[in-house]
Amino acid sequence: MKPVAMAWLGMFLGLMPNLSWAQPDFYRGKLITLIQDSTPGGVGQLRTQALLPVLQKHIPGEPRIVMQFMPGAGGRTAANHLYNNAPRDGLTLGRVSSGLITSAVLGLPGVHYDIKKLIYLGSGHNEVNNVFFSRSQLGLNNLTKLKAATGLRIGGQSVGHSNYVIARLFAWLLDLKEPRFVVGFSGAEMDVALMQGELDARANSAETVVQRTPQFINERLMNFHGVAEIPHGYRYKHPAFGELPALHSFSKTDKEKRVLDMFAAFGRFSQAFVLPPGTPNDRVRTLKDAFRKSWKDPEFNANWTKMTRADPSPLMPEELEELVKNIPRDPEDIKLYNTIAGADPLPRR
Repeated sequence: MKPVAMAWLGMFLGLMPNLSWAQPDFYRGKLITLIQDSTPGGVGQLRTQALLPVLQKHIPGEPRIVMQFMPGAGGRTAANHLYNNAPRDGLTLGRVSSGLITSAVLGLPGVHYDIKKLIYLGSGHNEVNNVFFSRSQLGLNNLTKLKAATGLRIGGQSVGHSNYVIARLFAWLLDLKEPRFVVGFSGAEMDVALMQGELDARANSAETVVQRTPQFINERLMNFHGVAEIPHGYRYKHPAFGELPALHSFSKTDKEKRVLDMFAAFGRFSQAFVLPPGTPNDRVRTLKDAFRKSWKDPEFNANWTKMTRADPSPLMPEELEELVKNIPRDPEDIKLYNTIAGADPLPRR
């Protein structure tokens, strides 16, 4: 190539900072900050910890990865930071929960990001069972007794939180009488409130119950009433939950089924990892490749199973992106969902 042509080529490449050329040593000696949209502790942190040493191994240069916790507003605080303020250099990524897409699809206030522009790196977890249970001292050991009870105090972290929403869905589809929803707890505080008789019932993921409060099962401190399968047909492998009725079996109309489908789609977006828009293409490719290898790595599977007592159910980057694209968005269904997820009385069936 002639010197003039090479000079023009060099000038062209200099004007294209996002052109996809490999930078194999970029991450060597670097520090990656992983923004996690929750408080420390709990199964969510364990899931992340199961991944980090494997992910670090698969990123060329093996950079160090540290977690930064940024809870608030159902995940919107972390999502807004990632979208608007985080550096777009491939050194800041997010571990986000379903609140990121739930808030955006439902049109909730405080969403200052576009889920279509975020870069999706995959997820380690898209199968979950949510169980609804009451303290055994109430004696509600079957559905007939549960439906006859009036004014059950049902706990939740906050209005709109996924555990609050699924508890409301259970109360709605089981036709509970005048349930009272009490919020303002952390997950662990809610368990204590149940034991102390300050609450009567709550919803939680099956694996969190097994991991954090096995005494609820082993000492029969709680009566379990039903399970929400995400996706339909998935059942967490534990004898305490195997025979529970599935929540979707109580739906009567197509609209009720669509609302449950919407919740299930939100629930599958769990333990997901994202990058801010504008991250250089070569670093996006490097990180996507590292995540793909991590999700398939037997070490990740072993870590996850050991830490959470459950099997991982990973989604590759393209699968997670497709899931977000296909979430139901019918305006009437969103309106009904927002009523259920809000603080107003549950709608009539």
